[in-house]
This record gives sequence, C-alpha cells and structure tokens, in this order.
Amino acid sequence: MKQYKQAFMAAGILIAIMAGYSACSKSADKQEPVTDIQIQTNVKFGKILTDSAGRTLYFFSLDANGSSGCTGGCLTVWPVFYKPDPRLSAGLNAADFGVITRPDGSSQTSYKGWPLYYYQSDAKTGDINGEAINNVWFVAKPDYTVMLANIQLVGQNGVQYNSQLQPGQGVTQYITDDRGHTLYSFSPDKFKKNTFTKTDFSNNPVWPIDTITAVSNIPSILIKTDFDTVMVYGKIQITYKGWPLYYYGKDSSVRGNTKGVSVPSPGVWPIVNKSSTVAPQ
Repeated sequence: MKQYKQAFMAAGILIAIMAGYSACSKSADKQEPVTDIQIQTNVKFGKILTDSAGRTLYFFSLDANGSSGCTGGCLTVWPVFYKPDPRLSAGLNAADFGVITRPDGSSQTSYKGWPLYYYQSDAKTGDINGEAINNVWFVAKPDYTVMLANIQLVGQNGVQYNSQLQPGQGVTQYITDDRGHTLYSFSPDKFKKNTFTKTDFSNNPVWPIDTITAVSNIPSILIKTDFDTVMVYGKIQITYKGWPLYYYGKDSSVRGNTKGVSVPSPGVWPIVNKSSTVAPQ
C-alpha cells in the first residue's frame, strides 16, 4: 500500500510540473513580439514612430536631401537612432526604411529617406518635447501628407537662390511631399484653378500635378485648413493656400532638388511655404 501511495504522489507532482510548464508556455506564446520600431498613438500628435522602449523619434528638415545636417554638438542634443535590419510593428513597411552613412562614417536609420533621431530632453517614454523646435525638428510620423525642407535653393541653371528667389546664399524653408520631393506653385494659376495642365495631360510629365487625394497629417507649424484639393480633368490635385501644387519633372524625383525655381525664370514656378500669399481669385 505504501508503494502505491508513493507512486500516486510522484505522479501528482509530475502532473503539476507539466501543468505549470504548459501554462508558462501558453503565457510565453501570448507575448507580443519585440519590435525595434513601432507605431504609438499620441493624444496630441496621433500616430508617431518610437523605438522598442517607446522613446519618440524625430525628423530634421535640414535633412531633406537624405543626408544628415546634424553634426558636432547637434548630436549631443539630437542623438542618432540606428538599428540594423529593424524589427517593425504592424503597419510599417520595411521598404520605407534604410540606412545612411553619416559624415563621420557611422550609420543611421532612415524612414522614407528622413534620418531618425532622439531628443535629449525627452526624459521618459511618451515624451515629445522636441516637436517644432526652431521650426526644423518634427516628430517622426508614418502618415505625413507633406513635410518641410530647409536647404539652399539651387535652380536648373546651377545658380543658388535665397528665399526671395534672388541669386544668393541662404537656407529657405519650403513644403515637400512626405519623402522630401519639392512642391511648386505656378504663378499664373488662380485660387484652386490649375491653368497649366492640358486636358489630355500631355504636358504633365514636365510639371506633374501632386495627386495626393487627401491631407492627413502635416508638420505642426503649418495650418491644416490651408490645404485642400481641386479636381483637374478627373484627377485630384492638392492645393496650398489655394495654389495647386506640382512637381518638376527634371527634379527627377530626387529629394532636395529645387531645379524648378529658375524655370523659365525665378518666380514663375516658386516653392511654397508659410510666407506664401493666398492665390488670387
């Protein structure tokens, strides 16, 4: 009898161990996979990109050409984010991520061509204290409709232009699409009236219309109601302050190119920004 009792107790212990192991396994199976870059939802800013710990990531508008303009002491305040082959949360596309080589030879992760940074003064998870600092730093978002660039304008003629579109040096801020491609207005256009594009779109390759169908998110220093859309022969074109927006074909879809500002002469196809006047009726 004693032997049967000992065998029964041993079996009970084994069953308990196996049950505990099974429970732990099921618990482990339910754990979310670890991601290096994830989408978080913020009450004020909506969807934002963070690292695995929930620390906010940022874009720098001086990086519109795809290289990093933050060097030296700037990196103390805005440390680089780098993760080779990052694991991504649902809703993110691996094709949107890349790696740039910085001036010092180190690597940095980019999203849609924008190098990613932290902000030194974000002390804890969920902090977004770097938004709009100096009007050039913006929280990284997966769903920007437009972004902002701050770079030297250079026309197709090779001449450098200032913000008044006069020959000269100086960084100018202007609106781009979400991947840093320059957007232009056409000076003869009227308020929400495209006067350039032909009905058969035969001249569209020269100055392609920006066919974003809706404005979702924009940098916080811009006003969302300044954006709208207009129908152009069956296609939707985005507008800013009433100006229909175009790309320049000879920018060749290269981010940071501003060749159109000199064609056929400065002021005919200007960039647009906060200082742009409302299009005439």
